[in-house]
Amino acid sequence: MIEKTGNPYYNLFQKQKSNQFNVANSAYNQRITKLNALQRAIEVTFRDEIKEALKKDLAKPELESEMTEIYQIVGEIKHAKTYLHQWMRNKKVRTPLSMLGSKSYIKYEAKGVCLIISPWNFPFNLTFGPLVSAIAAGNTAIVKPSEMTPHSSALMKKIVTTVFHEDEVALVEGEVQTSTDLLKLPFNHIFFTGSPMVGKIIMKAAAEHLASVTLELGGKSPTLVDKTANLKTAAKKIMWGKFMNCGQICVSPDYAIVDEQIKDKFINECKAWLKTFYGDNVETSDSYGRIVTPKHYKRLMAHLEDAKSNSATIYSSSEADEASKYISPTLVSDLKEDATLLQDEIFGPILPIVTYKTLEEAIAYINDKERPLALYAYSKSKKNIRAILNNTRAGGTCINNNVIHYANHNLPFGGINNSGIGKSHGYYGFKAFSNERAVVEQQTYGIAELLFPPYTNYKEKLARFTVKWF
Repeated sequence: MIEKTGNPYYNLFQKQKSNQFNVANSAYNQRITKLNALQRAIEVTFRDEIKEALKKDLAKPELESEMTEIYQIVGEIKHAKTYLHQWMRNKKVRTPLSMLGSKSYIKYEAKGVCLIISPWNFPFNLTFGPLVSAIAAGNTAIVKPSEMTPHSSALMKKIVTTVFHEDEVALVEGEVQTSTDLLKLPFNHIFFTGSPMVGKIIMKAAAEHLASVTLELGGKSPTLVDKTANLKTAAKKIMWGKFMNCGQICVSPDYAIVDEQIKDKFINECKAWLKTFYGDNVETSDSYGRIVTPKHYKRLMAHLEDAKSNSATIYSSSEADEASKYISPTLVSDLKEDATLLQDEIFGPILPIVTYKTLEEAIAYINDKERPLALYAYSKSKKNIRAILNNTRAGGTCINNNVIHYANHNLPFGGINNSGIGKSHGYYGFKAFSNERAVVEQQTYGIAELLFPPYTNYKEKLARFTVKWF
């Protein structure tokens, strides 16, 4: 039984629960119609409003909004529309000879009523991306976006209300209490994107109802640069991947671990690319965003104060500004191992640079930390690349690039252990929101019936024969 008293979302949940089988049994064309409506809303109707909301919440440059929010959602929808018919089909599997007379297959069925809790750093992308998978799989969904990006959340509510009936998809706004109330309800699946700390809270709440979860978390994603790497190209890509969205990306390079022989050259290349990207005065650049809230600004500044107090070397092109929540792209080297920048996920425009003597030492350093959402390696050595891939673990990896694996809808996206549970995007997102139901259909007499009671010596011999030869 669901506890009615005091839960403001009980009635909404019940509406979706009552409607779940109508939605689950919706045909391919009906699901495509919903995806088309969402695509039109994102790509056409609300496109300019999306960019404006992102500018207000994150000072996000328009091109970044197009590429990391609108393009990603539309790409996810197009990919789903292309393959949905194939995904929805029953998947035939082999039936053993001992079950002669039957056929076996996997039926992909909707899990039911789902909860999607999304973060603030890419509010539209990381809200509507999972929703696309939920719709494709035939679920109903309640969506809870972050309160830290209020303009984006308000617009997403407007979009959801325009496109969907609330007994199919509904969006609720609110702060921590809203999430707490929602998590008391017995959802069939919970999809959460956020920090490992909150992920543990989500998992505990899901355990109360034995709900399945997809947790897309974060962590300290390492970027390894060896002495064979093309430093100019490596620095260019790392500076782009690190400082896009002001470093507020779950798959952003969290720290660079660089061969000590190339450290100075690498830092110089990074400085040169930062000047190329953002000019002499980053604060006036139209290509650079801002920190999401004063709380996050203070958290990041505390990291820098900790580094300064321990005599780290800091490169920053301009002073930070609390009023505008501006922190310039910052490189930090010569850190002590207990520096907070090397302990906590940074999620901001600060890149610590540590060095190593041997590849084995670098791999050991990476493995000494929690398993990351992403690991990046820059090298021309196939031997080194093979050693890194074989002796580390991460949710995803790019070789001689970073971040871009997220944009390939054919790849599973997600972490491992501390960086997440489960995968999303494309077919993997469809599977996350689906129950793979095992089905055996018996149409004729089955030979297993020969072994039904009463048990005799003959049947015992037949059973032994079956075990040995079937």
